[in-house]
Amino acid sequence: MFHKPIDEIFPNPPEGLERALLDETRIPKHVAVIMDGNGRWAKKRALNRLKGHKAGIEAVRETIRAASDSGVEFLTIYSFSTENWKRPDEEVEGLMNLFAKTMLAEVDGLHEEHVRVMTIGDISRLPKETRDAFDDAWNKTKYNDGMTLLVAVNYGSRQEILHAVQQIVDEVQETGVAPQVDETLFERGLYTADIPDPELLIRTSGEMRISNFLLWQLAYTEIYVTDVLWPDFNRYEFLRALLDYQGRDRRFGAV
Repeated sequence: MFHKPIDEIFPNPPEGLERALLDETRIPKHVAVIMDGNGRWAKKRALNRLKGHKAGIEAVRETIRAASDSGVEFLTIYSFSTENWKRPDEEVEGLMNLFAKTMLAEVDGLHEEHVRVMTIGDISRLPKETRDAFDDAWNKTKYNDGMTLLVAVNYGSRQEILHAVQQIVDEVQETGVAPQVDETLFERGLYTADIPDPELLIRTSGEMRISNFLLWQLAYTEIYVTDVLWPDFNRYEFLRALLDYQGRDRRFGAV
């Protein structure tokens, strides 16, 4: 009674999904996505890399819609890492402009769908136009009660962990009291404080790496890797990941 046919969520599913059933009691609360393959998608078509990033915007829309319609409560997308500053200046500048334009163009639609938009990472280094676009999205949507979309931008998990440690050090220096450090205290200093850990991580393009993404939070996350390049990822690929997740036995170290 808790299994819903895929075509009740999205009509006309492709072959292989037309008879699939999604267990509504086993939808992951939090899904994280490493969006990989934009550059390779563009190279295959003799286009520059920025064209691949632009093509990936539709995949972002599809994934947000699929996650929300499936009952996912938190969706984190890895948009720009701290290591991505090493890319050519032209590509970085193009990405920052793309983030700003996309956020401004999409925020009204997200707001209408009751999606709450947050960023995780150090956005202080972003250009003002890009920062302002993310800030405006947060201010417009922060009281929404639908799915929370976390955009990881200028995000690096090692830096996040150091940030959490530094917060504890600062507290000790301010109060003169050394607290009992446990997971609860440590997690207060993470960018994802008060956000549940992801239950499912999706990585596109077939790469088998975590790429400095949510290292603390992914301790017991199920990992799903697909060879599909990010611009070709759609709602049905997202549903395939959910179905794969629902076929796993999560034991958390037990038997």
